[in-house]
Amino acid sequence: MSASATLKYRPETRLVHSGTLRSQFGETSEALFLTQGYVYENSAQAEARFKGEDPGYQYSRFANPTVAMFEQRIAEFEGAEASRATATGMAAVTLALMGQVRAGDHVVASKALFGSCLYVVEEYLPRYGVSSTIVDGTDLDQWRAAMRPNTKTVFMETPTNPTLEVVDIAEVSKIARAAGATVVVDNVFSTPLWQSPLQLGADCVVYSTTKHIDGQGRCLGGVILGTKKFINDNIHIHLRQTGPSMSPFNAWVMLKGLETLPVRVRQQTDSAGKIADALVSHPKVSRLIYPGRPDHPQAAVVKKQMRGGSTLVAFEVVGGKKGAFAFQDALKIVRISNNLGDAKSLITHPATTTHQRITQQQRDDLGISDGMVRLSVGLEHPDDLIEDVMTALNAI
Repeated sequence: MSASATLKYRPETRLVHSGTLRSQFGETSEALFLTQGYVYENSAQAEARFKGEDPGYQYSRFANPTVAMFEQRIAEFEGAEASRATATGMAAVTLALMGQVRAGDHVVASKALFGSCLYVVEEYLPRYGVSSTIVDGTDLDQWRAAMRPNTKTVFMETPTNPTLEVVDIAEVSKIARAAGATVVVDNVFSTPLWQSPLQLGADCVVYSTTKHIDGQGRCLGGVILGTKKFINDNIHIHLRQTGPSMSPFNAWVMLKGLETLPVRVRQQTDSAGKIADALVSHPKVSRLIYPGRPDHPQAAVVKKQMRGGSTLVAFEVVGGKKGAFAFQDALKIVRISNNLGDAKSLITHPATTTHQRITQQQRDDLGISDGMVRLSVGLEHPDDLIEDVMTALNAI
């Protein structure tokens, strides 16, 4: 269906039908166009394509029918005018920032970021003359104080990895807009089902589609969403010329993932909430963080900007690293992995995996203790997961 035909429907329906391009064979499932290039009817048509006067395809690094279907479908679900798919989530983050800045510009970012995102902000951007300031994302005064005349963009994750802090997107967007800066939000932990940053004032949303959008641990991918102007001015040419494109096969997998995204994320979120409730008073859990609970540090912000909790639960196991390792090793259903958003429940110890390359002081500042674990809740029966977690805690 065309965009005009599907926008009248509710989001779940758009996730099944939006962007579909059927070939002459009338296939039910989206076609997988594994092609590098395209042929032209004549030389004049080839010239027109390269001039942008003919809307057809030229080369799959630039655009591909299967990738285009994925881009349109997720854009309609997100409420964005345009999107561009990338090879990985980190390619999306890097391109969303690098596509905007030039030497002499300044970036402000919340300190609670995935380790690779911190690397891009603190080490990669400065190589090209782009300075940065890191702030406590939950402190609006720090955002205000960090703004400079040359601040080009601000970047945040919310909820954050792995401590599940929630940043007030609307208020930070007001601060950024007053300073003439754009806002980029990594929305992976919330998913587009539970949070809509563009509606809250952000200019750009990025996802690692490797996570919930694929949802079954199969393929890498990323996506950048925003207005047509934002995408055309900052993303399109950079993506075309530097080549971090999503493969057609991975785009096809992501299309299949989008069809079931609401069903999976709702079930995972419901189970995560039940697990959080079961863990909160356990004597071997010294701290629990879950965005769906009233005791969350930013519960008021969660209530204001999120439609649901998260598929992730963070908690501290007594006994530090030794206790956390003993707990993880005793699990039978939940598997140890640094991925998340999978149909299978996965757990990781951030201090020794995803955030092990940052300093101990940085981990302390972020609240990533040696006893903290991050549980990504899958599609198993919640009672089985609760029994598995409780049995493992009792084994410490």
